[in-house]
Parts: sequence; structure tokens; C-alpha cells
Amino acid sequence: MSEEKREDTKNEVVAIEKKVKAVVPAKEQANEIVVQKTEEAKTEKKAVSKKVVKKEMPALAETLLFEKYSMKEVVVSDPSLVNYIVLTPKAYPNAFGRRRNRVYAAVHVNIIERLINKLMRGGTGQKIGGKVIRTEGALQGKKVKVMRIVEDAFGKIQTKTGGKNPVQVFVNALEYSAPIEDTTRIRYGGINYNVAVGISAARRLDVALRNVALASLITAFKNKKSLADSLADEIVLASNKDANSYAIKKKVELERISRSAR
Repeated sequence: MSEEKREDTKNEVVAIEKKVKAVVPAKEQANEIVVQKTEEAKTEKKAVSKKVVKKEMPALAETLLFEKYSMKEVVVSDPSLVNYIVLTPKAYPNAFGRRRNRVYAAVHVNIIERLINKLMRGGTGQKIGGKVIRTEGALQGKKVKVMRIVEDAFGKIQTKTGGKNPVQVFVNALEYSAPIEDTTRIRYGGINYNVAVGISAARRLDVALRNVALASLITAFKNKKSLADSLADEIVLASNKDANSYAIKKKVELERISRSAR
């Protein structure tokens, strides 16, 4: 009997060991399946997070000049004036004098604001310079008023040119009316001489802006023609290289004098 009991116990032990061996791999397989699922979930989360990061930000609306005209489409064809014609997109260009203490402050100002600043002066008639012209007049310090005049003039330029961007027309007018040469006076042996010299790009742009502004002020002075109309006519004429343009006439005259002084 004792031997039979021993055999039965041995058989029971063997059966239990077989059951344990069968259960352990099943648990291991279950653990492996759980690990795989967790890893797959982590990879899916990472992929989703990467997709979220790669989403493009919504494009902001373009800032239009006077809420009408695009500044990004404007092209400066003169390579010497590229760094001086500032086309920063602004709805109503006004720096409020923030750059007045910087070196070459005018170079950093928007080109439309520079035109506005050139128009903020007294009525000229025949006299185009002097203390009275610089310090007195209906437009002296009236920046908002001049800004509205420029906006009105740009609208008329667009209608006259058949829907062209008036900013591009204005930039072309500045390029064509900017002189290349000028004269300076030197003293040699007690005698004064006029000598032809080249003009820097910054001064070329200054002279062109001044002539365009003066042309509009002179034609509108004591005349039924409004300042916006005269400014629009001058910009359109200069952009077409028309000989009737005041700025083109001044450029040709200045270059003719400099050629004779070579």
C-alpha cells in the first residue's frame, strides 16, 4: 500500500508540474501581449503629437496700405535704391518720430510716410524755399490731413493707370526722376569751379521725393486743381518718363549742368 501511495503522489506531483509549466508560458505570453499593446499605444501617441506639431499655423491677413493696396507685390528695379525704398506693410504709415535719433533716420522710414512728410510744408507758388516755406503754411504739421490727400491721390492714380497698383507706379516715378549726377563748387587757386560729382543713392531718393512733392504743391497753389489731383498727375507723368513732369525736367536739367561741368 505504501508503494501505491508513493506512486500516486508522484503522479500527482508530475500532473501539478505539467499544469504549472502550461500556466507559466500562458502568463508570459499575456504579459508580452500587454507590453506590445502599451508600446503600440505610445507610438500612436507620439505620431499624433508629431502630426499636431506639423500642423501649419493659419495665415494672417496681409496688411494693406490704406486697407486697399498691397505692398508685397511692389518691385524696385533700380538696384541702387533697393536698400533705401522701405516698403514695410502698414495700413497708415506713421512712425511718430521714433527713429529721429537714429543715424540716417530717414532711410528707415516707410517711403509713403516720407512722401507725406515732404508734403507737410507751406504753399510755394514761385518761391520753393526759405524759412517761411519750412515753418508756415496750411499743411504744416497736418499729417492726418496730408495722409488723406495721398490716399485720395493713390485712388486717382489707380483709375488713371487702368487698375495698376499705385504704390508700384509711385516707386517707378521715383526711380525715373532720381538724378545720377550733380555739381559741387570747389576753390582752386583763388577761383571757384563747378565740378560734376556722382550722387549717393540716399540723396538720389531725397531729390526725387522733393521734386515730386514740390511739383504737386506748385501746380495746386492758387489753382482750382486740388493737391490730390496734382500729386496724381505728377506721379503718373514721372512714371511714364513724360517730359511734362516737373521732376523729370529737374532731373534732365541737373544732369545737363553736370555734363557741362565735367
